[in-house]
Amino acid sequence: MVKHIDPDMTLLKMPSLKAVKSFVAAAKYQSFTRAAEALCVTQAAISRQIRELETYLGVELFKRVGRAVALTEAGAIFFDAAQMSFVNISQAAERIRSHNAGKRVLTLCCSPAFSALWLSARLPTFFSENPDIDLNLITTQNFLSMEPGVRPDIFITKMAKIQDGYRSYPLFHDVIYPVCTPEYQAAHLELASLTGLRDSGLLNLSPYGRSQVAEHVDWGVWFAFHDVDIDERPHDSPHLLNANDYNLIISMVLTHQGVALGWNHLVAALVEQGRLVRPVKEEVVLTESQHYLTFREDREKDEACCRLRDWVLGQF
Repeated sequence: MVKHIDPDMTLLKMPSLKAVKSFVAAAKYQSFTRAAEALCVTQAAISRQIRELETYLGVELFKRVGRAVALTEAGAIFFDAAQMSFVNISQAAERIRSHNAGKRVLTLCCSPAFSALWLSARLPTFFSENPDIDLNLITTQNFLSMEPGVRPDIFITKMAKIQDGYRSYPLFHDVIYPVCTPEYQAAHLELASLTGLRDSGLLNLSPYGRSQVAEHVDWGVWFAFHDVDIDERPHDSPHLLNANDYNLIISMVLTHQGVALGWNHLVAALVEQGRLVRPVKEEVVLTESQHYLTFREDREKDEACCRLRDWVLGQF
């Protein structure tokens, strides 16, 4: 005798996943057109799916804002839940696919500067030593506000505590010193002294968007450590450019456009290669703060995850 299965009301009450996918894309990009491009469908298809979902829920999910769309209060509530659900489904599917393919996908989160100036040059060695691991790299300056459902296996940050369920390993203190190209140094002999350095063309990392960093060292702070007042720069001094993109600053230094502060872990390889030089011997060492590797505690028995953790720790 076949046992009767009662209707599963949770599944029966679910809206169309196709419609929910269209909604999440439209909410993410704040545009039906961009959502259609992202999902490789027509804008009409996105609009039709959104109307179907709104009819099902009995509320409007979007309001028009010029050429864009914005979530209504109901839309924002539904987006938070739907986005997290899709991320969880996507990550679970990727884990299964990678397992079947014989590879493990790990997620590492760090700053854009760390990924570009430290990690990228070392990844070929890691991949050659660990052919069974693929890496999902997320770069951000806003480590405390990850997208819903995103939970990296490893963070590399200046924060010992990011969220619950992680264990932190100290890596190193910041060592900060001026850097420029040999060509720029040869053309600016005044760089041999701190006052001459102060009055030269300076490229400065601004604090904008870096509110989560425990301390911020710019040229004013760095000179103050050495009893030099940056406000005493002559009015006819060369440019002082401020930017909150460290990769941009290093790119400008490498094209002989000025002197920047170099964080040792990011520029040491460039100095060793002779592409950058230290025009003065002075430096600042921040012994009161550290960088950390932060590791998910529920990955302690994950052999691949532990290999990535131990590899990073071994680099320091």
